[in-house]
Amino acid sequence: MNAIADIRNNFELVNDIDWEMTPEEAVTLYLEWGNNWSHGKMIRSKQDISHYFVVNTWEDEPWIYLIRRNSEEAVELACIPIPAALANSFLESVGHHKGVYGLSRELREWLEEEITADFSTLN
Repeated sequence: MNAIADIRNNFELVNDIDWEMTPEEAVTLYLEWGNNWSHGKMIRSKQDISHYFVVNTWEDEPWIYLIRRNSEEAVELACIPIPAALANSFLESVGHHKGVYGLSRELREWLEEEITADFSTLN
């Protein structure tokens, strides 16, 4: 899977996306098990899985990645290019620092619209 269309066509995956998950929360939930109780969420086994997006700014251009994570691994399911204007705005918001970040409000709105674009025609 490597494109928005592939995600869009996988209804089960779309419904499983945790739009609130951040990279920091994923580390807390899946890698720092002793810390989970304080956040109200518990991971009980490797069958507990989260699907979420991150923005990776380590390359020259930022990319959005769809991640599937459980307690054993994190797998990149999709790599999505960001439109130039949104990419520039995001880079400005993080001071052009290299890293892995959660989605900004702008990126989330754009991505949700892209992923659900064909859903409105189903009704």
